[in-house]
Amino acid sequence: MGNVFDDDPEFRSLVGYFEGLAGKNPTFDTFLNLEDDSPDLDLARFKFEMRDDFVGNLVYRILHGGLISAVLDTVGGAAVFMSVYKQVRDKPREVQVRKLSKNATIDLRVDYLRPGKGREFTATGWILRTGNKVAVARMELRNEQGDLIAVGTGCYSIGS
Repeated sequence: MGNVFDDDPEFRSLVGYFEGLAGKNPTFDTFLNLEDDSPDLDLARFKFEMRDDFVGNLVYRILHGGLISAVLDTVGGAAVFMSVYKQVRDKPREVQVRKLSKNATIDLRVDYLRPGKGREFTATGWILRTGNKVAVARMELRNEQGDLIAVGTGCYSIGS
């Protein structure tokens, strides 16, 4: 199995639609420069490399806690997006867009387990539950050695 974008052209098209809404304006996701490596619609996975502007502690050169939180929120939101897409994949495009556009974070908890040391990081997110109005995702951030740096739980509004 490859990447979700390779395996599901309709999904790739919908993501392209939402990315197109930003036009040439930079978005926060653009700043993060996350590489989407999601294998399927059940697991969101993003990879990124350490950058100077991600450093929170200049002495130890570890990831900033706010960046860790943002990455976990982003991968959790992607997991929710994919979960909702699975619910509406057979619906007309306008129904898909309406439902998928309602994805918004309503609560986020992050537990920082160890310093964010590393050169490369992988964030994963998966769904614990998707209801009619709220979805709950669980997220992890690991470095290239597999060390668990942080975990998160996010609640996301998905409309009705």
